[in-house]
Amino acid sequence: MKLSEILQESLIKYPLKGTVKVEVIEELLEELVKNQLIQQRDEVLDAILERERLMTTGVGHGVAIPHCRTQLIQNFVIAIGVHPEGVDFESFDHKPAHIVFLLIGPNDQHGTHLRLLTRISRIISQPHVRDALLQLKTPAEIYQFLIDQESTLIN
Repeated sequence: MKLSEILQESLIKYPLKGTVKVEVIEELLEELVKNQLIQQRDEVLDAILERERLMTTGVGHGVAIPHCRTQLIQNFVIAIGVHPEGVDFESFDHKPAHIVFLLIGPNDQHGTHLRLLTRISRIISQPHVRDALLQLKTPAEIYQFLIDQESTLIN
């Protein structure tokens, strides 16, 4: 599964405004609710936060990828946000996260979940991608850039 198959421009939030990790996750989750991709907001939030308690999803280099699998949804969903100031996601490098990918998948699709996480990681591991995402100012620009990068970097 490709990121481009589940990403929508309406699921990109710029700028994120939350000042702590939970607020940022809630902001992104709210985009999924507004787009009618998540119905049981509180239960899904609990699943995300439970996953966060197991291990931080702050992967370093200004990036966080909070994620979970749950029986509450049937299809993969993703929301992406950019936070100009950054938020503490307890990253391994102790730097704030500026770019946040929230990925939620069905409980029974572990392999696809891992492949999507790998795909996101491959794209965002490129310094020029991270730098560009911090310069872009609209969801439309961010969306098109990510779609282009996925096509260029992963084929």
